[in-house]
Amino acid sequence: MRQTGGTMKLGLLSAILGEMPFEKMVDFAGELKLECVEVACWPVGRAERRYAGVSHIDVEHLTEDRARYLLEYCEKRGVAISALAYYPNILEPELEKRNRYIRHLLKVIDAAAMLNVNTVTSFIGRIPDKTVDENLSEMEKVWKPILEYAADKKVRIAIENCPMLFTEDEWPGGQNLMTSPSNWRKIFQILDYDNLGLNYDPSHFVWQQIDYIRPLYEFKDKIFHVHFKDIKLYPDKLRDVGIMSLPLEYMAPKIPGLGDVDWSRYVSALTDIGYNGYACIEIEDKAFEDSLENAQNAVRLSTRYLRNFIA
Repeated sequence: MRQTGGTMKLGLLSAILGEMPFEKMVDFAGELKLECVEVACWPVGRAERRYAGVSHIDVEHLTEDRARYLLEYCEKRGVAISALAYYPNILEPELEKRNRYIRHLLKVIDAAAMLNVNTVTSFIGRIPDKTVDENLSEMEKVWKPILEYAADKKVRIAIENCPMLFTEDEWPGGQNLMTSPSNWRKIFQILDYDNLGLNYDPSHFVWQQIDYIRPLYEFKDKIFHVHFKDIKLYPDKLRDVGIMSLPLEYMAPKIPGLGDVDWSRYVSALTDIGYNGYACIEIEDKAFEDSLENAQNAVRLSTRYLRNFIA
């Protein structure tokens, strides 16, 4: 949850450490003096895309005793759980899949309440071949019951601003509506719930050519959680393939400090608006994916770099 005092708490999205059990992952975060982990909670054994399928907490079988154990384990190592993470396409056009995703999301919400974490990070979703207006109509029907369910549990939903437009099956519109300030205004007007907000990631705005600083001020009261991930644009490739191509043809996710995000401006703006909540490093840099050791090195390098901005 958003903190009431002090400075931002630097942490880690656990998906990159999927080979580690929960305890080892938390131990590693504690060794790096990270203050929190955003814990991946996908259905066990159901990886459907890169970085999906990691289940550091099995919410389907979470009991009060297990929840107590997980919280005590984290507390002893000085690591909080910032949020429970589950990022499917909730507006998936195949209804059987959609209903499965929604059922699991509700389980994640239940788990967040049981763990007293009270924040779930996710996507709004999108039907890729439908217009924004058509998707907004579908979104209203699907999300109102979810948000009301979460509100009853005192759980907030923080939606990441990733377009989820990386592969051909996500073409042409991507799998997430929460992509731009323009869409945010429409979504927050339709879904006027205090427990709906943002998991703000500046990197997605870089390749969309959207100012990633200015929206922080307009939407400061809706920023529930933030990601620290970088992106590198390749102008020569962009000039060759154009903006209508798949984005990975002209950009690549990078660890913080190796891309085009201006971290001093970004963190400065967060301090301007009084954000003192959780800020989780998200690793999606292919240069560090070939082994668990390299994934851990990516976290170490990112932590060391970001400590220049967050004490």
